Amino acid sequence: MKKPILICTLLLTSALVFGQFTIGPKVGYNASKLSTNIDTIKSNFQSGFQFGLFARIGKRVYVQPELYYTTQGGVFQSNLNNWKQKVKLGSLDLPVLVGFKIINNDNLNLRILVGPMASFVVNKNVSDAGGIYGPIEKASVNDINWAIQAGAGVDLWFLTFDLRYQIGLNNVIKTISNESVNSKNGVWVLSLGWKIL
Repeated sequence: MKKPILICTLLLTSALVFGQFTIGPKVGYNASKLSTNIDTIKSNFQSGFQFGLFARIGKRVYVQPELYYTTQGGVFQSNLNNWKQKVKLGSLDLPVLVGFKIINNDNLNLRILVGPMASFVVNKNVSDAGGIYGPIEKASVNDINWAIQAGAGVDLWFLTFDLRYQIGLNNVIKTISNESVNSKNGVWVLSLGWKIL
């Protein structure tokens, strides 16, 4: 109970210090791809979605913490053994972004933003396609992943649009067939938010 009170107090204090506070819901679409460094395995994009909340504290320079549920992952296919597997992850994502408003008007803002993100995996699904079992297992998927998000956004009255790219900092999948794999997550995110405060 103490942590939520402390977080709310910090947000309200920051809002008073910086002079502006905005909060609202957001939804979005993403296209994610898990990389691979194994020559016989290729990786493809997978579509996903997100929904949650964002807050914005500050005027021209601002801090934007967010909390949302997202689905992402990737599709792996072996050119050698003809197996194909889809990795789909559901996670609670917590980015904390710092932004700058290039255009700063009451009804129109053009923004850039960048910051770190922690992703807590709450649901893992690895499925085989074509009747051939693949080597990727749920146990090989990390429970916590780290990333950097960077992008740009536009505010139009009470609506806010963001386009970002998310660069994974750690391997989402530890091993494939007992072989280490460079499986960092690359994600394009397009989102829409509503300012309710």
